[in-house]
Amino acid sequence: MQNQQNFDVVVLGGGPGGYPAAIKASQSGKSVALIDPNDLGGTCLNRGCIPSKILIANAEFYKRIQEAEKFGVKIGNNLSFDYAVMAERKDKIVAKKRKGLEGLIRANPIVHIQGMGKFTSPHTLKVVGKDNVILEAKKVIIATGSEPRNMSAFPFDHVKILDSTSLLALKSLPKSLVIVGGGVIGCEFASLYNTLGVEVTIVEMLNSILPMESQAVISHLSKNFLNRGIKILTQAAVKGIVTNDDGVIVTLAEGETISASMALVAVGRTLNTSNIGLDAAGVIVEKNGIIAVNDKMETNVPSIYAVGDISSTFWLAHVATRQGLVAGENAVGGNAHMSYAAVPSVIFTDPEIGSVGLSLEAAKEKGYNAVVGAFPFAALAKSEAINETDGFAQIVIDKDTGQILGAQVVGFEASSLIAEMVVAITNELTVESITESIHAHPTIAEAWLEAALQADGTPLHLPPK
Repeated sequence: MQNQQNFDVVVLGGGPGGYPAAIKASQSGKSVALIDPNDLGGTCLNRGCIPSKILIANAEFYKRIQEAEKFGVKIGNNLSFDYAVMAERKDKIVAKKRKGLEGLIRANPIVHIQGMGKFTSPHTLKVVGKDNVILEAKKVIIATGSEPRNMSAFPFDHVKILDSTSLLALKSLPKSLVIVGGGVIGCEFASLYNTLGVEVTIVEMLNSILPMESQAVISHLSKNFLNRGIKILTQAAVKGIVTNDDGVIVTLAEGETISASMALVAVGRTLNTSNIGLDAAGVIVEKNGIIAVNDKMETNVPSIYAVGDISSTFWLAHVATRQGLVAGENAVGGNAHMSYAAVPSVIFTDPEIGSVGLSLEAAKEKGYNAVVGAFPFAALAKSEAINETDGFAQIVIDKDTGQILGAQVVGFEASSLIAEMVVAITNELTVESITESIHAHPTIAEAWLEAALQADGTPLHLPPK
């Protein structure tokens, strides 16, 4: 007979949505269990966000050293890198962060149960794995996340036809790489491997890379990639991929073939909602596979919540974390609500991209009298000083009210710069909140002040229109 344990809250999944939910619930003094069959931290920490950004940081450092002589620093002609050492650094940092997370879970305290959890009723889960136990829970938070989608036309062999997980596990670089899919994952890996000297081709079925971004952002990054030698094939569907002794042959729908050492398939993810007993729990799953929730992250079953990729069209770790905090608070009697009005999106290409709110095109489609103010990094003294002049910042406003509707930034540290606009849009601020705020000089953040002045029709460091 299996051991049975009772908890106030059980969280199913230990990724960026699950573990914050568990921590938030435990802070109320309630008993909390966290179920996960794998390493804590989920895809983001172990197989996604963090390891990829470590490799990107390695590549950025290599690029900066290549530019050393522009700063008057002589490095000679023997510059090289060791990708195996880069990969080892990645693994060490991930292991360190994972160990820290495990300590955090113990300190709260949360009972970590290792195994596959499956509902047998709305309040009961059976766990099979390292730990075999029956859990009775007053409230359950589902946070099982997603995995790379396997395409039947060209299934992964994880040797030459790779998903993002197997690509991150490489200890040496391919000579050439075809990337199927020009979304966020595809573009980040294209930028990374191009910087390290890999010949990269992106194949995208739609009419542009990053189709969810504003036209200004798409145009800027596309031009940057082409100038760097990254090949971009748009409106191109992949019919099949076969392997041979030399690598892979990618066949397009029109009959064209592309040969490369490896292929990365980055065309979406599969939600982890199968085999977790949702039918037994009575939880409704929509046609697109998403679990239906309200703004309190409650499913149709009052005692069950869902967070992360399985509950939202925003497949972002930071959205999952916020959802987890909302669900964790509500599961112990709180009254938190989820808002998606100001969700930041960050793409760690070179140059980086940050966006929040509406693009100019989307704002006009929604009926706003929208205008945009943009300012190039090349006009900033700080950007010149650090030799990072590629990019721009732009603010979209409602001309009738002055309210900030959206913002986009492309360039150095865009991932950090976008935070100012997230605060502005979250709090429904007007453009005057930026134009009347003192921005330190010389900084790259001055681009927001200049863009706001441009949107307001009172440019300072650009000629008047």
